[in-house]
Amino acid sequence: MTPRVRAPQLKGRGWLNTGGKDLSIGELRGKIVLLDFWTFCCINCLHVLDELRPLEEKYGDVLVVIGVHSPKFEHERDPSALAAAVERYAVDHPVLDDPDLVTWDQYAAKAWPTLTVVDPEGYVVATMAGEGHAEGLGRLIDELVATHEAKGTLHRGDGPYVAPAEPHTTLRFPGKAVVLPGGNLLVSDSARHSLVELEPDGETVVRRIGTGTRGHADGGPETASFSEPQGLCLLPTETAAAVGFDVVVADTVNHLLRGLTLATGEVVTIAGTGRQWRSTPDDHAHDALASDLSSPWDVAWYDDRLVVAMAGIHQLWWYDPIKRTTGVYAGTTVEALRDGPLPDVWMAQPSGLSTSADGRRLWIADSETSALRYVEDGVLHTAVGQGLFDFGHMDGPADQALFQHPLGVCALADGSVLVADTYNGAVRRFDPVANAVSTVADGLAEPSGIVVTPAGDVLVVESAGHRVTALGAGALAAAGGSSAPGTRHRTERPPTLVAAGEVTLDVIFTPAPGQKLDESFGPSTRLVVSASPPELLIEGDGTTTDLSRRLVIADGVAGGVLQVVAQAATCDAEAEHAACHLTRQDWGVPIQVTTDGTHRVALVLRGLDEG
Repeated sequence: MTPRVRAPQLKGRGWLNTGGKDLSIGELRGKIVLLDFWTFCCINCLHVLDELRPLEEKYGDVLVVIGVHSPKFEHERDPSALAAAVERYAVDHPVLDDPDLVTWDQYAAKAWPTLTVVDPEGYVVATMAGEGHAEGLGRLIDELVATHEAKGTLHRGDGPYVAPAEPHTTLRFPGKAVVLPGGNLLVSDSARHSLVELEPDGETVVRRIGTGTRGHADGGPETASFSEPQGLCLLPTETAAAVGFDVVVADTVNHLLRGLTLATGEVVTIAGTGRQWRSTPDDHAHDALASDLSSPWDVAWYDDRLVVAMAGIHQLWWYDPIKRTTGVYAGTTVEALRDGPLPDVWMAQPSGLSTSADGRRLWIADSETSALRYVEDGVLHTAVGQGLFDFGHMDGPADQALFQHPLGVCALADGSVLVADTYNGAVRRFDPVANAVSTVADGLAEPSGIVVTPAGDVLVVESAGHRVTALGAGALAAAGGSSAPGTRHRTERPPTLVAAGEVTLDVIFTPAPGQKLDESFGPSTRLVVSASPPELLIEGDGTTTDLSRRLVIADGVAGGVLQVVAQAATCDAEAEHAACHLTRQDWGVPIQVTTDGTHRVALVLRGLDEG
């Protein structure tokens, strides 16, 4: 019999959304507690925030969700940045600020996101990594409610959440902007779930498109609704005339693309079902309105079609507005950095796109690798960036320069590129001729988008500053020298010590309560394994349907990252019309090769039966 594990105490620097009060596990007895270990840079963590909203609403009198913020990037350790993120993403539950990962370690979290369930008596009953657990969590909560109501250990009533004061600004965490034909700006007002047209001064409101509340309705400017929209792309004139809309909007949290007609403010859904993509990549064209998308973050016109930064699955997709079809353009869904011919490359949360003036290059802000990358002639290249765990603020030669989670990019007429270096609060410039990076401006509040007006003015969307800011005249001309502080950071996660030679990789999967593996359409599981650097793995890379894999680790490589992607299909066990579910998770497992290392690596895809 497995011993019951007491939930450790909640320790950190402070709390948000509690009215200034510190919380403890002891005072939460009587409630079902769901700990969400997250970091605000992580798209999978943002998906989980949205998955939890219906559970919080349904079980509000018995369930207390606690966000435990465990940062990856240096900027995320800043308490002001965390407070802004909590507001930006409408986190309506208490959040523990855990900058030193104390509570993360106490609960043995290994990946972002990780969810841990504590029962009303204070015992850990389940831990699971990744997203897509809402259905299973609902069943588990129902079981815990029934059990502890019968025992008399469940206490119904309000939880400890205290709502913060409502802010008053014209924009709230704007994401991206585009210059309209008449010179006005169209800005995605992300936290207010709408679009705002501004005069060229970047301040005067012409009109607002959208109700301002989270939703997905089509219609006119007063009835249409969005959910945290981000990227905007003005279509070529002939294409716009043919399809009947002028601007494509990346409606991020709705997992949709929307079309906007500027003359009327009419909004129409042009791609996406509203469901989040959880499937297997293919090279086919699909009906756009029948296709699931995953957190489209930016859009750009390139190669005679629209390219979509599909941040949620680390890919680029294409969308053809004439044929109304969509498909994969680049990326395998593995979250890492690998260049090469499309589509078999690795990306990590691409969040900004811009096409060069001559149309030859598509520039990409690949945020989780802190990289500037580009597509040219069907090949993906990295101009600046070193990988998932290396970041900083360093100017100079491209192979030494560092960014920190950039979200925006803007190609200039001279062939150089501006980067919204978001977590460094800076605008940086990459010069392809000199192959070097310089700092144009710093001291900005999480810049996330950059546009250049026809007059040559550079406008920056300062997301955490809730404004659009014009850079001073001559800022670009003064960008030749280095003004960066020259800091380098590396996310240090304890590596798994692995022996050289044969190693068994086991991905442990347990269906959620009331579900079973679904073999209706073939094998129910899939496992994809690769390594960075590739020479770390002598054998064992590739794709199989077995969740256990024999690996052979190279003796001459000190270490690296094992990239693992696993998925499992399930269906309801006892239902006349059984619903189907797909659980998917990807891991970047840092490993160190040692003589006394383990010969087995175990990962948990879902662990709802633990405890």
